[in-house]
Amino acid sequence: MSKTSKFVIIVLILALNGPVQEVANAWTVNDILSFMNRPEAAGFYLMAGDSIMTVNIPALKIAKVVLTAYSSTPDQTDSTPFITALGTRTRDGVIAANFLAFGTKVQIPEIFGDKVFTVEDRMAKKHDDKIDIWFPERRLAKKFGIQEAEVIILD
Repeated sequence: MSKTSKFVIIVLILALNGPVQEVANAWTVNDILSFMNRPEAAGFYLMAGDSIMTVNIPALKIAKVVLTAYSSTPDQTDSTPFITALGTRTRDGVIAANFLAFGTKVQIPEIFGDKVFTVEDRMAKKHDDKIDIWFPERRLAKKFGIQEAEVIILD
């Protein structure tokens, strides 16, 4: 499995036409793994009796990114420090990134768990490969500093 793809396997064995043991013996672990490793079979797997169904899901996009932090002060932004490049008001969950479209949602699980961030701001052009996370206070932004982490790009 590549670093940028991930799939979830769900196996349901429904013994409607026979005993559970009979259905469980129909597929060996090697049979299931062989089937799952085919490129066209990535996704959710549902097994019932002697049939199997796959539901394709998109691969997760994961990128290792340098993360910085900013707050709403004119020396870190522009003359309208509480207004993002998208025209929204700064708030918790707003990030700036030049390499992602406005509205793109991302997660940074190593640092923030399941929290979802939204791209609503931009950075100086020289920072095309970074993400800047908004913080309500300058001291919190400084405390965050510069970090590197895997970012999951949701859409």
